[in-house]
Amino acid sequence: MLVYEKELSLPVSEGHADLLRHAAETVPATLDEKETPVRFVITKTDSKGYRCELGVLSGAREQRFFPEGSIFNLYKRRFERIGAFTAVFLVPTGIGAEIGGHSGDSGAVARLLASACDLLVTHPNVANAADINELPENALYVEGSVISRLLLGSTGLQRVRSNRVMVIVGSHPDETFFNATVNSVSAARAAFGLDCPLVARVGADFSMRSSYSSSGSAAGRIKGFECLCRILEKHRDRYDAVAVSSLVDVPHCFHADYFKDDASMVNPWGGVEAMLTHAVSMLFDIPSAHAPMMTSKEIRAMDLGIVDPRKSAEAVSVTYFHSVLKGLARSPRIVSRRDTDGDSPGLLTTADISCLVIPYGCVGIPTLAALEQDIPVIAVRENKNLMANRMEDLPFTPGRLFVVENYLEAAGVMSALKAGVTIESVRRPIPHTTVYGSEE
Repeated sequence: MLVYEKELSLPVSEGHADLLRHAAETVPATLDEKETPVRFVITKTDSKGYRCELGVLSGAREQRFFPEGSIFNLYKRRFERIGAFTAVFLVPTGIGAEIGGHSGDSGAVARLLASACDLLVTHPNVANAADINELPENALYVEGSVISRLLLGSTGLQRVRSNRVMVIVGSHPDETFFNATVNSVSAARAAFGLDCPLVARVGADFSMRSSYSSSGSAAGRIKGFECLCRILEKHRDRYDAVAVSSLVDVPHCFHADYFKDDASMVNPWGGVEAMLTHAVSMLFDIPSAHAPMMTSKEIRAMDLGIVDPRKSAEAVSVTYFHSVLKGLARSPRIVSRRDTDGDSPGLLTTADISCLVIPYGCVGIPTLAALEQDIPVIAVRENKNLMANRMEDLPFTPGRLFVVENYLEAAGVMSALKAGVTIESVRRPIPHTTVYGSEE
């Protein structure tokens, strides 16, 4: 089984209407019968159409693994529950985001936004800062594709007290780094009470390689994915979540180039990591996250000097793994639509989502789902990235798209939405009340 990325162009949809359905109808024509989409993003929109990047899983059915449904399946919510104000905060992986594009450097933003809502749903790319994960108590750590499914209405989330976290460690030519990963697990067991029922090793047939797409986004290729799947299948009754630590093959120079102060290099590891966890969560309906293993003792011994604060968490870690273990320890259970009537007590569904906060220009399944579900979207300009899309061109219902300059302003919009206060009422000048004449 392979996981890889394809680039494709889709024809424009008039008025950019029904983009989810448009993608669901046009993307399959670009695939062969062995390929299943796992990740989808529109990287550029113009008058001719959409430039897209598609993560693909190939050979799953040949290996007797059967993904359920389509990543584009939408179940329209009939109503919004208002008992609590629940926000979704995303910084898509591998797009060179100014905030959150490096090593958990949007964690402080998550803490800010969590203070403006009752519950914050976010993903590993926001929270994982190597050995640091400081998500507040009112935040949920959820794999990115699962958040897409939550917004689409095909999946719900059930909060848990704790998870049994199985650890899978990839092959490494130096046993030192396997030992370091196991020591990270042991430290988590002793320091915060992690429940880890087993550590499994996956053979050298499983490998991950990083690459870049034509948009400049991080991508990659995963070989031998079935090796990982067989471990997950074999031990399915022993774990609730899976943490994977494995090598990601990148050119040797990347390890130094990435940390240079004058470099604007997109994090090369994140894209292929996201493809891995999307595929795992899709096939097994389990919380998952990945951390790259240190490549060699030579890389570990490099003197990087004083680095950009956004990258510094990686400069002081050996395994980058503790944040993953801490996040997965309480990641909510994934409840498929087929397993519930949608109204189970305590189940978080799309009916509970009050808003989505996302960098400006990011048009993937979460944004398109929010558009279809009439969920307010707050797009943040300051979080610059590689995506070339005008959010204002999408057919949002009036008052459902808020383009703000920064996350401080985003928190203010969230507070206004939570209070039921219109934005125009707290700004000046305030528009005159519109009065229409009588209609004969």
